[in-house]
Amino acid sequence: MPQPDLADALARLRARGPLVHNITNYVVMNTTANALLAIGASPAMVHALPEAAAFAPLAQALVINIGTLSPAWVEAMEQAAAAANAAGVPWILDPVAAGATAYRSDASKRLLALGPAIVRGNASEIMALAGDTGAAGKGVDSTEGSDAARAAARALAAQTRCVVAVTGAIDYVTDGTRMTGIANGDPMLSRVTGTGCAATALCGAFLGAGLPAFDAAIAGLAAIGVAAEKAVATANGPGSFQVALIDALYTLDGATLAAGANLR
Repeated sequence: MPQPDLADALARLRARGPLVHNITNYVVMNTTANALLAIGASPAMVHALPEAAAFAPLAQALVINIGTLSPAWVEAMEQAAAAANAAGVPWILDPVAAGATAYRSDASKRLLALGPAIVRGNASEIMALAGDTGAAGKGVDSTEGSDAARAAARALAAQTRCVVAVTGAIDYVTDGTRMTGIANGDPMLSRVTGTGCAATALCGAFLGAGLPAFDAAIAGLAAIGVAAEKAVATANGPGSFQVALIDALYTLDGATLAAGANLR
């Protein structure tokens, strides 16, 4: 199965410098914004209910992350997603801790019904969205490996007609028919908060660069995986790894991304 040209994908992103509208959580705003800036995109953190829907059509992509929910934020997310759809702006959903509570699961499903181009989550989140009532994770962390969610990811993608990306030791991207594995990254990613959310935002940046959803998800996950492998080589622990990861995204070039991506 042909895989995306990752060197070209990165070149297109940096040439366009897409504006990425993020409605994300308090914990990861800084990490997400810095990751987007480092890869070559332009982040905007706009979540206020009076302006979220007005801003979404101005962006090249919208990222919705439900990590720190409130009723006003959920309404802003729904309005922004609807406005993005109306304007032809692609968007990506990160259903953080879906399955943990009824409120969080309901918000995820309502947003999913609005038709994101990509859903990116860990194994427990994707399995919960696919209808596995026993798949709740440990807070925001998954209790399942990504391999266990492959069937759920494929079924969810077929049901919703969107691309589903499930992340873990190996990341999997599927549109319900095709499936690609990305075997990059490092366990240190799980020791720094916000790296999964940053991965979602990077997928959004590639969406904003004009890539098809399937290719954008692969490119975003490969980029953070290859960057993590570069970063861990110089890091002494989670703190220095976080800084090194941003540097690695900034210095990442197309040839390194294409050669380093382990696609299956």
